[in-house]
Amino acid sequence: MDEHGIASRRSSTVRRVVFGIGAALALAALVAGGVWALTCPCEGTPGFVLLGDRHDEVVSDWTFANEVPLCQIEIRMGLRPHSVNLNCMASPNGDLFLSCSFGERKYWCPRVGRDEPARLRLEGVVYPVVLNRVTDAATLDEAWSARVRKLQKPEVVAVQPGGAAPAPDAERPDSWWTFHVRSAGGE
Repeated sequence: MDEHGIASRRSSTVRRVVFGIGAALALAALVAGGVWALTCPCEGTPGFVLLGDRHDEVVSDWTFANEVPLCQIEIRMGLRPHSVNLNCMASPNGDLFLSCSFGERKYWCPRVGRDEPARLRLEGVVYPVVLNRVTDAATLDEAWSARVRKLQKPEVVAVQPGGAAPAPDAERPDSWWTFHVRSAGGE
């Protein structure tokens, strides 16, 4: 075999190896993306679509959410869903709120508009909801009090970043945001 034939065979072998490596990397990325899409949000890593049983009936009393250590919310970022883990808490009268410390710094908080459609997952059940940012001081204080009460539970504190509960008389910081959650079931 002449030098041209040997070079041609080597070139063909190199192309096959490079193609094989590229295909393996693409497959690995696809599998990793699938695992991420199906399992996250994970701790501080945002996720994609929230999966779970869908609850379509209207929820008027959210106090059961205070028994759920961690909530997950999904909003739309253009065409892309974006989900995060966060603290949610219900007031004694059953209103549900989402907690967002340093809201202006978070990726998702400033992107929530008025009457923002969203999906909330509690213990594997997905609820269609509508979000509205709370700016009224009295309602902010009501939500903050609900948050502090919920965070006194050891099972809730155990899944919180930092793992520490606020003092029962903790004052609401100005940097804390909250969103009122309204059930969109039946709509």
